[in-house]
Amino acid sequence: MTKRVLYLIACAAGPTQYIDEGVREAQHRGWDTCLVLTPSAARWWEPRLGELEELTGHRVRSRYKLPEEQDTLPKADAMLVAPLSCTSLNKWGNGIADTLALGLASEGVHLGMPVAAMPYFNRAQAAQPAVARSIADLRAQGVLYLDGPDGYTSHPPKQGNPRSYPWHAALDAMKR
Repeated sequence: MTKRVLYLIACAAGPTQYIDEGVREAQHRGWDTCLVLTPSAARWWEPRLGELEELTGHRVRSRYKLPEEQDTLPKADAMLVAPLSCTSLNKWGNGIADTLALGLASEGVHLGMPVAAMPYFNRAQAAQPAVARSIADLRAQGVLYLDGPDGYTSHPPKQGNPRSYPWHAALDAMKR
């Protein structure tokens, strides 16, 4: 039996320091997990990208491929954007796909693929009026946005705990 393929798409938000934990949790649940990072998130892991590639068994992608290059990842069955930063949320909600990470998620949802997103940002960022609009726009497009009791609740500024990011909640949602 072929494993289902999950694109785990991570933005430059605190829990991305521990993306290997999210990958392991997804693999434990039976997903063939491919990792896509925003360019900023890739910089965090730059010295250790080989570790992530060994863990996933796939190349870690963070940039669009050149026209003459072949796709290096298998076709996704589902996508999970986690952690989703405030900046990437607002770009995605406004249709800006200037990174491979956002381009894949933006296109995937409109190809009928299951796409879920779980944020990680503080309450001051969440209070910005564009955030509520972006969340509503993504939900209207069919993105399963996981916040509150079903995902992640924004933390007070300077009081986040990226180590305790609830990867399990995000991956539970992928069953839906």
